[in-house]
Amino acid sequence: MITLLRQRLRRDWRQLALWIAGTALLAAMGNVAVADSFGTQEARVGLLAAAIGNPVILLFRGLPSGADQDQVVIFLILPVLMFLAALMSTFLAVRHTRAEEEQGRAELVSATPASRTSPLVATILHGVLADVVLAVLVSLAFIASGLDAGGSFLAGLAVGGVGVAFLGVALVAGQIMRTSRGANGLSVWTVTALFLVCGLGNALGTPSDDLQRMESSWLTWLSPFGWAENSRAFDEDNWALLLPLFGLGAVLAGVAVALQSVRDLGEGFVAARRGRATAGWVLTSPTGLVWRLTRGGILGWTIGGLLVGVLATSLSGVIDEFTEENQAIRDLIAQMTGGADTASATVAVFFTMLGVLAACCAVQIACHARQEEAHGTAEPVLSSPISRVRWLADYVIVAALGIVLVITGAVVGAAVGIASLGDDSGLMGDVLVMGAGQAAAAAVFLAITALVFVLAPRLTIALAWSLVMVGLILGLFGPLFGFPQWLVDLSPVAQAPTVLGGEVELRGLGWLLAVSVLGVGASLVLMRRRELVATS
Repeated sequence: MITLLRQRLRRDWRQLALWIAGTALLAAMGNVAVADSFGTQEARVGLLAAAIGNPVILLFRGLPSGADQDQVVIFLILPVLMFLAALMSTFLAVRHTRAEEEQGRAELVSATPASRTSPLVATILHGVLADVVLAVLVSLAFIASGLDAGGSFLAGLAVGGVGVAFLGVALVAGQIMRTSRGANGLSVWTVTALFLVCGLGNALGTPSDDLQRMESSWLTWLSPFGWAENSRAFDEDNWALLLPLFGLGAVLAGVAVALQSVRDLGEGFVAARRGRATAGWVLTSPTGLVWRLTRGGILGWTIGGLLVGVLATSLSGVIDEFTEENQAIRDLIAQMTGGADTASATVAVFFTMLGVLAACCAVQIACHARQEEAHGTAEPVLSSPISRVRWLADYVIVAALGIVLVITGAVVGAAVGIASLGDDSGLMGDVLVMGAGQAAAAAVFLAITALVFVLAPRLTIALAWSLVMVGLILGLFGPLFGFPQWLVDLSPVAQAPTVLGGEVELRGLGWLLAVSVLGVGASLVLMRRRELVATS
């Protein structure tokens, strides 16, 4: 057991160091950013009034618990920290369970005197240790930035508790699904769904009369993110709500151990579908093969885009009704979004998230090329009259198609939302402009991933997903955290064209297109001389 745990720590220390240090650094920046952007009580009160008056903001922020500086820091930064902790834990769990079985390494461990469940127990200890270290460093980062120690440790432990809870979720997913791709997909979609459930529960909650505090609706309590937010660090300090977080992780870890004990190595509880006796017409070309291998992920991301589009337009009516009697809040929302009306501002917020979803779809497909190469399954394809350039181009083409489908799903969803409201205000034009802009932003992530795949193949997956996460943080949260404008502008989703005051702003469309074209072109040219790197 100790040997397996040491092996995991030695293998993961660089990757975990980046996750943990990056999350702790973001925590340390929270207090500084709030002090710079909302340094006065009046500014913080206005921020909370705008957030409570605009449910869209509460979908992606925390639970308002007061206008003191430390309370506003937790409101703005805690959801981001918890989301990062959840992703770190899920990737760790799948990497050391289902992925090990898929690559045949688990079978080698099984040939030693180690017990059947020893690798899984070692992974559980590894994940809990990583989350505890994360909790401590986040707490110390809050303290170092000037926040009170008691609330800082509660917030840090809440972040670590969310990580432990979703560690359990991913451990169970690794037992249920037959592939690491399926286990990662199930885990990430569970994290995303529960994050949105928490945000929606906050948005549907009951605000206080002074618009500085929100009581969550029952929906929030269905999500571990909601339990952590309702611990209300620097306000009520509900330490007892940490117990369900760590308890859920412990229960799910026990379930994973039980499932591991009753299944065959390499198998899952979701049965594999029977293969067809003959190949369909799609498999008559290498492009069709790439589509066949990645269509499940494309479908999932497209459904996500559809939901984003529906919410982006259907919620605008709710927000208008909610803020109808408070002109001050409406003015503040317009100021925060650069003068856009409420409906356009709602679409802009949701479509920034849409750009990230489209980028995730493209990056996942491009990273699949690296997985095929590392697993040795690319060699049979390249042994046919298919060149390396054509092989990579097929992945780029399908990834670009995935971007188009995700954006199209959002546009269709937005049209449904507009139709349900009977809105004829011309909002559909804003939807089309913002959708096309986010497609250009997603193409940048695709181009960079393809270039990294050619130049540094072993870094493809880690670096590509890290860039997506950085783009999300800078583009979606950078303005509220008070990041310098030049830093926010580094995110492609922040440079995508938008509509302000009825006018189309192209922003950085030119450089988005230039980077996309040059990046893809360079990757295809350089691929001509690159040798296969078949090891991970």
